[in-house]
Amino acid sequence: MNVLVEDYRDAVLEVLAPYLAGTSSAAAAASAAAADDDGRGSLRPEDDLAAHRPGTAVRAKLDELAPGIVARLVALMLGRRSEAYGWRKGLTGERRVGAELERLTRKGWRVLHSIPLPRGVDIDHLLIGPGGVFSVNTKYHRGARVWVGDDSVKIGGQSYPYVRKSRAEARRASMALSRACGFAVDVRPVLAFVDTDTITVTPSLRDVRVVRDREFSSFTRLEGALTPREMEPIYGAARNRRTWLNA
Repeated sequence: MNVLVEDYRDAVLEVLAPYLAGTSSAAAAASAAAADDDGRGSLRPEDDLAAHRPGTAVRAKLDELAPGIVARLVALMLGRRSEAYGWRKGLTGERRVGAELERLTRKGWRVLHSIPLPRGVDIDHLLIGPGGVFSVNTKYHRGARVWVGDDSVKIGGQSYPYVRKSRAEARRASMALSRACGFAVDVRPVLAFVDTDTITVTPSLRDVRVVRDREFSSFTRLEGALTPREMEPIYGAARNRRTWLNA
């Protein structure tokens, strides 16, 4: 599909997304199929988070919010953005980052998406591999100039608590996985931006890794934190929905 006027691209995609959405990529499906059976025998299908695709939670929210196609087209013609607009941008971001993370599975990494936490929130992605365990918080800001400080992010004069949220998610993931595994699991936060123009990160920010979606290939150079044998019990615990019930 070609959108001739670029300014209307997001609005048009918002309206048509439910009719254009296909199944997950072949690569993602192959990755899920190739995952070994660690912990699967004791897991009920509804508790196995390995089946989640990028943006599963966001997609469910959109299904709740989505008005009929006629109402959405009228809103588009009147220049109004529906409540679902921001959620749909989030879905785009999670799918883009998810696709990049799935590429890492070829190098022995494990990936989970849309991990549900209490109080209606979720971890966008969890990455487990030779370089360690990372919780990935995805943000879509097309064409934006982004400044990332020690505690917050500034975009277009507005401040967002993305850095603090990323730290908090990593701490919750670390506590939940450590409790489930019976040993300490260090989880490091990653803040991933999609389609931004520029990103400036303050040099003093050291505990949160800030990347663009296309930069996850650099994670293949991270190694020495976990062996394959050490990765498997962490992945087995992480894919179990029950691990996260009290996170």
